[in-house]
Amino acid sequence: MHKLLPRPVAAALATVLAGSLAACSFEPPLRVPRAPADKTPYTAGISPKKTVAPGGPSGHAQEITYGKELHEEWWKLFHSKALDELIAVGLKNSPTIAQAQAQLKQAEATARANASIFYPQVTGNLQANRSKASGAAFGGSSGFRYSLITGSVGVSYYPDIFGVNRLVYRNSEALVKYQRWELEAARLTLTGNIVTAAVSEAATEGQIRATRAIVAQERQLLELTENQYKAGAVGYLSVVTQRSQLASEMATLPPLKQQLAVYRHELAILVGAFPADARRQPFTLTELQLPEELPVSLPSQLLKQRPDIRAALSQMKAANAVIGEARAQFYPTVQLTAAFGDTASHPALFFNPVSSIWSLVGAVSQPIFEGGKLEAQKAEAHAAYDVVYAAYRSTVLNAFDQVANALRAVEHDAQTLAAQRAALRASAEALRLAQASYRAGASDYLTLLTAEVQYDNAKIAEITARSQRYQDTAALLVALGGGWWNKTDRKSPPANTQGKPHPSAGALPVTQVKP
Repeated sequence: MHKLLPRPVAAALATVLAGSLAACSFEPPLRVPRAPADKTPYTAGISPKKTVAPGGPSGHAQEITYGKELHEEWWKLFHSKALDELIAVGLKNSPTIAQAQAQLKQAEATARANASIFYPQVTGNLQANRSKASGAAFGGSSGFRYSLITGSVGVSYYPDIFGVNRLVYRNSEALVKYQRWELEAARLTLTGNIVTAAVSEAATEGQIRATRAIVAQERQLLELTENQYKAGAVGYLSVVTQRSQLASEMATLPPLKQQLAVYRHELAILVGAFPADARRQPFTLTELQLPEELPVSLPSQLLKQRPDIRAALSQMKAANAVIGEARAQFYPTVQLTAAFGDTASHPALFFNPVSSIWSLVGAVSQPIFEGGKLEAQKAEAHAAYDVVYAAYRSTVLNAFDQVANALRAVEHDAQTLAAQRAALRASAEALRLAQASYRAGASDYLTLLTAEVQYDNAKIAEITARSQRYQDTAALLVALGGGWWNKTDRKSPPANTQGKPHPSAGALPVTQVKP
């Protein structure tokens, strides 16, 4: 005959059993692709280290320094006070930033709501009842009336035996981090768009100025050609051809003005204003200073610095917690409830000891048969994780693609600008010689017209090459993450140690990492 264990021993065993169950978790190890080594190059072939120096105010050589930290506010590398002020207004007033901030607050409120499951839920109840009972059951001819006042406090609690509560909270916590990274990505995208639009505006303004100068020059040549026609030195065909050339140049001005208006309106929208509020002077390329040193993060650091990669990693953590939740649904759910209070027929008796009531309830529910629903939910959770896993790999590959393309663009832009400036100098000299020869009557008008067209094309191409160098430099700094991790004047997204972001991973072979 077996003897029952003493109560203290049984209580201790129950405590140990509950603790061991609570320690287990159904969340699987987090699968993330392994991070690339720091020696892994961004580009195919030899990585660029220094660009050529084409000369001029925007033609400085740019030295690419690998492994160096980015400036905390990367756009300040262009040393434009007007640009700094515009970005400050945009970060303050942009509706996209406000939307991301609201989504973050919503996620934080959801996380706080989910955290309440760790605590007992206490509910107070007060009820007053006046009733009439039938007297027929007691052999009487009439019923009787009575009053009943009940007041109680109820407590319910769900012990986290299998860690389901922790998994629900971990999911919401990961979604909070996701929204924080989305906010950081919105800031980075906004600043990048403002810089790009400002450079485009400056380039268009430069093209308009160059076109106006070309038109003025074409007018002078038309006047010269008309004078030579009157003197009988050239035929009327030369006059008509020069008028056509002048009209063609003038026809390029309205589209350029339209493009300038589009960029001005776009900048107004980016900073949260209406297009009609864009009353400032347009940017010019002379206002911007090309950064001479470009700090480029190492490949392993890029994964920690790109907000979109960190957001994708947070989504993976949230999906991983959902897998644990789906697994835990196969196991029992325990609920503990208690209630105590008083009930009396008269207020004077409400606090009498004989009026006290109480109850203690422990309930365990265990799924037995649900038509395959739980298995389907677990399969759904695994499939959802595979979706965000593939999205993470795609995000990483796109990030490396953007950095690699921007590095090559910075290198090739300098070469293009050098070639365009050489072409501009040559075409300007050719035009000067052609004009002198035409005035002296030593060459025909066709030679002069050819020199004009070449110079006009070279002038516009040089301005385009200058602006492209600014744009691709900005694109590289944005692709590297923008330097948010060096900011000290505002709270940055969650970090692990020493102010550095929690390490994520890249798009290489799979490893197992504990959550």
